[in-house]
Amino acid sequence: MAILAAGIAVLTGLGAGLGIGYATGKAAESIARQPEASGDIRTSLLLGCALAEATAIYGFVIALLIVIMK
Repeated sequence: MAILAAGIAVLTGLGAGLGIGYATGKAAESIARQPEASGDIRTSLLLGCALAEATAIYGFVIALLIVIMK
Protein backbone atom coordinates (compact mmCIF):
# COMPACT_ATOMS: atom_id res chain seq x y z
CA MET A 1 0.00 0.00 0.00
CA ALA A 2 2.88 2.36 0.77
CA ILE A 3 4.36 1.79 -2.68
CA LEU A 4 1.05 2.83 -4.25
CA ALA A 5 1.02 5.99 -2.15
CA ALA A 6 4.59 6.76 -3.20
CA GLY A 7 3.63 6.29 -6.86
CA ILE A 8 0.74 8.71 -6.48
CA ALA A 9 3.03 11.25 -4.78
CA VAL A 10 5.48 11.07 -7.69
CA LEU A 11 2.66 11.95 -10.11
CA THR A 12 3.05 15.58 -9.02
CA GLY A 13 6.01 15.65 -11.42
CA LEU A 14 3.65 14.95 -14.29
CA GLY A 15 1.46 17.91 -13.44
CA ALA A 16 4.44 20.17 -12.96
CA GLY A 17 5.92 19.14 -16.31
CA LEU A 18 2.68 19.80 -18.14
CA GLY A 19 2.24 23.13 -16.41
CA ILE A 20 5.77 24.30 -17.16
CA GLY A 21 5.45 23.25 -20.80
CA TYR A 22 2.15 25.06 -21.21
CA ALA A 23 3.47 28.21 -19.51
CA THR A 24 6.61 28.22 -21.64
CA GLY A 25 4.57 27.93 -24.82
CA LYS A 26 2.31 30.78 -23.84
CA ALA A 27 5.29 32.93 -22.83
CA ALA A 28 6.90 32.32 -26.23
CA GLU A 29 3.65 33.38 -27.91
CA SER A 30 3.47 36.50 -25.73
CA ILE A 31 7.05 37.48 -26.54
CA ALA A 32 6.37 36.96 -30.24
CA ARG A 33 3.38 39.30 -30.03
CA GLN A 34 5.01 41.96 -27.85
CA PRO A 35 8.81 41.77 -28.02
CA GLU A 36 9.17 44.96 -25.96
CA ALA A 37 7.60 43.22 -22.95
CA SER A 38 9.94 40.23 -23.07
CA GLY A 39 11.73 41.15 -19.83
CA ASP A 40 8.54 41.23 -17.78
CA ILE A 41 7.22 38.06 -19.40
CA ARG A 42 10.49 36.22 -18.82
CA THR A 43 10.56 37.25 -15.15
CA SER A 44 7.02 36.02 -14.55
CA LEU A 45 7.72 32.81 -16.44
CA LEU A 46 10.81 31.98 -14.39
CA LEU A 47 9.00 32.63 -11.13
CA GLY A 48 6.09 30.43 -12.16
CA CYS A 49 8.38 27.65 -13.37
CA ALA A 50 10.30 27.73 -10.10
CA LEU A 51 7.10 27.35 -8.09
CA ALA A 52 5.83 24.54 -10.32
CA GLU A 53 9.14 22.72 -10.07
CA ALA A 54 9.08 23.09 -6.29
CA THR A 55 5.79 21.21 -6.11
CA ALA A 56 7.32 18.38 -8.13
CA ILE A 57 10.30 18.22 -5.80
CA TYR A 58 8.01 18.19 -2.75
CA GLY A 59 6.08 15.26 -4.25
CA PHE A 60 9.33 13.38 -4.89
CA VAL A 61 10.53 13.99 -1.33
CA ILE A 62 7.22 12.77 0.08
CA ALA A 63 7.45 9.64 -2.09
CA LEU A 64 10.97 8.97 -0.83
CA LEU A 65 9.86 9.45 2.77
CA ILE A 66 6.96 7.04 2.29
CA VAL A 67 9.25 4.36 0.84
CA ILE A 68 12.00 4.85 3.45
CA MET A 69 9.61 4.93 6.43
CA LYS A 70 7.80 1.80 5.29
